[in-house]
Order: sequence, then C-alpha cells, then structure tokens
Amino acid sequence: MREISTLINEYLDCCENSKKLSPDTLKAYRIDLGQYGDFAGESWAERDTLSRYVMHLNRRFAPRSVKRKLASVRAFFSELEFNETIDANPFDKLHLKIQYPRQLPRTIPEDTVRGLLQSAYDGYDPDRRETLVDIAVLELLFSTGLRVSELCALTPDTFSLSESSMRLLVRGKGRKERVIELTTAEIISLMGTYTLRYSAEIAAQNAILINRRGRPLTPQSVRRIIHKHLQRVGSPGNITPHMFRHTFATSLLEAGMDIRYIQSLLGHSSISTTQIYTHVSTPHQSQLLAEKHPRGKMSFKL
Repeated sequence: MREISTLINEYLDCCENSKKLSPDTLKAYRIDLGQYGDFAGESWAERDTLSRYVMHLNRRFAPRSVKRKLASVRAFFSELEFNETIDANPFDKLHLKIQYPRQLPRTIPEDTVRGLLQSAYDGYDPDRRETLVDIAVLELLFSTGLRVSELCALTPDTFSLSESSMRLLVRGKGRKERVIELTTAEIISLMGTYTLRYSAEIAAQNAILINRRGRPLTPQSVRRIIHKHLQRVGSPGNITPHMFRHTFATSLLEAGMDIRYIQSLLGHSSISTTQIYTHVSTPHQSQLLAEKHPRGKMSFKL
C-alpha cells in the first residue's frame, strides 16, 4: 500500500488546483492530515487505527476541534475511495458521536464599539497612513460583518465607491460570493479620502487596506489595531475581529431584520448557522413583541 504522506500531498494538490479550495482551508487540511499521518503510520487505512485516533483526539482537543479534524480526514478518505485508491472508506463502519456545548456568540457592548471608534478618530493624523487605516478597519468590521480574512482580501476589483454608496464583492468560505452595499455618508467619505490619498499603493499592492510598511494588511495586523485601541480606552477583556461580526448580526436581528437577510449578508450557506443569533437576542424579543405584535394594540376588560 502507498505511503500516506504521498497520498496526502496528491490530495492537497487536487484540493488546490482542481477543487480550488481557499488557502485557509488548504492550511487546515495540511495540518489535520499531517497529524493523522504521523499518528497512523503504515496502518493508516485500517478502521481500528482510525478508532484509536478518535480517542487520541478526544483526550487532547476540544470537541469542536475534534470534529473539524475528523472532517478533514473523512474528506481525504472519501477522495481515496472515489479514486479507487482504497476499497472501502474506514469511516463507513465507524460510529461517531461528538457532543459539545453550544457556545453563544460573544458580542461587543455598543458603548465599547463607540469608544474604539472614537479612539481611532481621535488618533487621526493626516501625515500617518496607519491612523486612517485604523479607522477604516474598525468602521468596516462594525458596519459590514466581514470575516477578518475577507476584510484583508479586499482588492480594487472587489471594492467600488461612488458619491452615495460603497459596494463590496466578498468572496467567503467555499469561494461563495456575496455583495454588501453601504450608504452611510461618513463611511463613504472616509473611504473616499483613504482610497484617493493612497491610490498608488493600493494599485501596486492590489489590496485596499495597506499597512504602514506599504504591504497588504494581515489578520494579525487587524488584531493589533483592535488591541491598541482597547488599551487606549482602558477597556478590559479581549475583543477579536470575529466578535465584530457577531455584534453586526445580533444588532441587525434585534433591530427586527429578517434572519434570511442576515444570512445573506453574513454569507452563511445554511440558515441553521445564522439561527444561533436568535439565542443571543432573546432578551430583546419581548420588547419587539410588545412593539410589533397587534395584540399590543388591543384592550379587553373582565
């Protein structure tokens, strides 16, 4: 039987060149399959080996990570079975039941978001590009619900600006595309100033957001920007870029937007993924019912 390392490399080549998977997905597959290959050795195609690997993962990782790693290995075996490299998929007779607690999305209090934005605007210096980038990053995260990878991937081809609107063509997970359009005058003015002032660098780097060294902004740079302004406002705790996405979705839901519109804005394939936000906004539901439901306009007496 062929060595698993060779088969993994061939599979990753297929994922990159034929399936056109994203760099982030390829990176995760490479890590997950490499770990399985190191564990399994020559008995990599045996069901008992896979069963022991599940126990190995459960002792070392959180349930969510176990589920993701096994999904990577399952996809690998499915491809091998499809290509008739193996006779049967060892997952087929493996009973898996991974339970993990539902983790509600962590959102950012509105006053904290306001403080972060105020800090960025207060620090603006027209002679320092990074101060304008700080404002743009925080505004876009809060106003669009973009994933940090999607934010950093914006290019002149996927970003358009007019006097009255800003339009983003976002390529999300699985290379699914969605369009987000903003009409907030302050954000349009901000991005107009930024893109006009640094048009040469944007064109040279083929990226909208540029760091102080003239290179495209990275997710790690975005995290540093958030942390910097958290320190300036003296806010406790840790805020991640993804929490802006959660805050975006929850705020829209609490404002009464239909969950299917939110699903479209977030780029979720399944409505079930978006529905987790209904749990976060439960305290607001009673207020919406009181304001919107026709029963509130009726009065009866015994």
